[in-house]
Amino acid sequence: MSQTETRPLLGCIADDFTGATDLANMLVRGGMRTVQVIGVPAADAELDAADAVVVALKSRTTPAAEAVSESLAALAWLRQRGCRQFFFKYCSTFDSTAEGNIGPVAEALQEALDCDFTLACPAFPETGRTLFRAHLFVQDQLLSESGMQHHPLTPMGDANLVRVLQAQSRGKVGLLRYDQVAKGPEAVRAAIAELRTSGHRLAIADALSDADLHTLGAACAELPLVTGGSGIAQGLPENFRRAGLLQAHDAAALALPAGGEAVLAGSASQATNGQVAAWLEAGRPALRLDPLALAQGDDSIDAALAWAREQGQAVLIYATSPADEVKAFQRELGVARAGELVERALGLIARGLFDQGVRRLVVAGGETSGAVVQALGVQSLRIGAQIDPGVPATLGQVAGEPLALALKSGNFGSRDFFAKALRQLAGEQA
Repeated sequence: MSQTETRPLLGCIADDFTGATDLANMLVRGGMRTVQVIGVPAADAELDAADAVVVALKSRTTPAAEAVSESLAALAWLRQRGCRQFFFKYCSTFDSTAEGNIGPVAEALQEALDCDFTLACPAFPETGRTLFRAHLFVQDQLLSESGMQHHPLTPMGDANLVRVLQAQSRGKVGLLRYDQVAKGPEAVRAAIAELRTSGHRLAIADALSDADLHTLGAACAELPLVTGGSGIAQGLPENFRRAGLLQAHDAAALALPAGGEAVLAGSASQATNGQVAAWLEAGRPALRLDPLALAQGDDSIDAALAWAREQGQAVLIYATSPADEVKAFQRELGVARAGELVERALGLIARGLFDQGVRRLVVAGGETSGAVVQALGVQSLRIGAQIDPGVPATLGQVAGEPLALALKSGNFGSRDFFAKALRQLAGEQA
C-alpha cells in the first residue's frame, strides 16, 4: 500500500459473489467508495480511494472446515490492509442447514479478532426479509413456507434462526428481541451487555424495518465483528461519518463502456424464473441450455455462441428451470454435477461473449456469477449505483478492457430486471 493510499475503514467477507455485490451496493448507498475483490488476492488489489473492501468467496455451500479456512485467510488480508471493523455477510434467507457454515465461520472470526460477542441479522426489509421473535419471514410467509424449503442445496425447513444457528455453533446463541431494538441504540447496547453477561456469544437480532437496521448498526459501532445480510450494513457507514473518518463524495460514479450486451441466467429461484419468463414474453431472443445435453459433451457451448453472434442484439442464454425440472436433472446427474455443468458452461459462454465484443453483461444466480467472473478472470469490481434493491451496476476489467456487470442473487430483482439492468449498464436510468 502506498503512503498516499487511503486505508479502508470496513473489511467485509461475503460467502458468495452476488451476496458480496449486494453488500457493496448497500455500502455505496451509504456513501462509502467500495471495491469488491474476487477471492483473497494473491497480491495487493487496487484499493485507491476505497472506504470499504468486500472479499467475495464461494464458501456458502462448501464444507465447513474449508469455509472457515477461506474466511480466516480473507480476514488476515483485510487486517493487513488496515481495516478498522469487519463484517461477515451471508444471505438474507440464511441459506444454511444444520451442517452449514454461518456458525462455524462466525465463531472462527470471533476467535481471530478476540471478539466475545456479535450479532447475526440477515433481515433485509427492502426485499421483504424481516425477523420477528427470531423467525425469518419472506414477505408474509415464514422462510420455511416461502419456497426456500425446496432449495436444491440449502433447503430451509425451519424459520427459527436461533434454532438453526445454535445447531451450527459451539457457543450459546440468544435473541435480541424486536421490542428491545425499537427502543433505540442505547437499549440495544444494554441488551447486548445482558446477553454477554448470560454467556451468549452470538445473538439473532429481530428487525422489521430499515429503522431497526439503522438502530442495530449504530449499536454495533464498537463491535470488532458484525454478521448478517447486507441490510444491517446500511447502519455502519454513519458510524464512521460520525467519527469524522468518512468524507462526502460520489461513491457510485462509474465510467461505463460501450459494446455488445447479454444476459446469462443459471439460478433456479422463483424470481429468476419470472425474469426469464418476462424476457420471453417480450419476444426477445433467448436460448435455453439443457444440462443433460451438456453432460453428454455435445457442442452446446459453441452452438450458443454462434447463435448469439447471429442475433445482432441483446440475448438471454439460460439454464433456469422450474423446481420440478431441476430435481429431475439432479436425479439424473447428481446435485453437485448438475450445478457444476451449468456453471462451467455459462462461464465459458461468458468468456466467448466477451471475445465477441460483449461489454455489458447481466448474470442471474450467485453460483453462476461466481463461475462467470472466474472464467472471465475478473479480479475486482468497482461498485456503482443500485439497479434494484441488493443489485448494483459494477465495473471490472477483463484482459485490460472494461466490462460492465450486474451480478444478481437468484431471489433478487423485479420481473423486468434483465431489461432494466441492461439500460442502466448502458448509462441510462433503470
